[in-house]
Amino acid sequence: MKVALLGHEGKVGRVLKPALGEAGHEVKGIGREDPVEVGGLDAAIHFTRPDVAHATVRSALEQGVPNIVGTSGLGQEELDDLEGLAREQGVALFVAPNFAVGAVLMIRLAAEAARYLPRAEIVELHHETKLDAPSGTAKATAEAMGGDVPIHSIRLPGIMAHQEVLLSEPGELLTIRHDAFSREAYVPGVLLALDRLSSLPAGLTLGLENLLAGSQG
Repeated sequence: MKVALLGHEGKVGRVLKPALGEAGHEVKGIGREDPVEVGGLDAAIHFTRPDVAHATVRSALEQGVPNIVGTSGLGQEELDDLEGLAREQGVALFVAPNFAVGAVLMIRLAAEAARYLPRAEIVELHHETKLDAPSGTAKATAEAMGGDVPIHSIRLPGIMAHQEVLLSEPGELLTIRHDAFSREAYVPGVLLALDRLSSLPAGLTLGLENLLAGSQG
């Protein structure tokens, strides 16, 4: 596929761009100062900043190109706006708060555990340059668990992306934890999204879990 990678010089982009090439995709890197020119490409992949993501995704959608969005921090109003535009253009918009398969499984396990252990809190730890807090993954986890789960956000140097869900009852504690030690953890999820993009309906598909169910066997 011919794809644009917006944010190709960023932390994720520097890992993702060569991985896309190794997988046989032709990649056009688009940086912060570059115009969003994606017409005629098969997909636009976004790993940019929360303050520019809405504008860059909207620009790509206006050019009739399907989008994969890994930038976290988009608000509900922005997602609603982008979903409406994707439907108008008749193209797919895939957004995931986390592209690591293990993180998606963590959310699934936490949602199941919350049925039996309703007292829970979430602690998410990320590098100090991550702009949004709580993280998109933490918010997605809380929503999957019923919505009313306290989230504690930590931003410190020397760490990358970690989250633990603590569920307790008197006398016991269950901890579900996911650690991403390298941004290579996101590559399989992005490649899966690219592989499935043409089969997704026009409009918004939210979450990698919607693709994992059909990826087995």
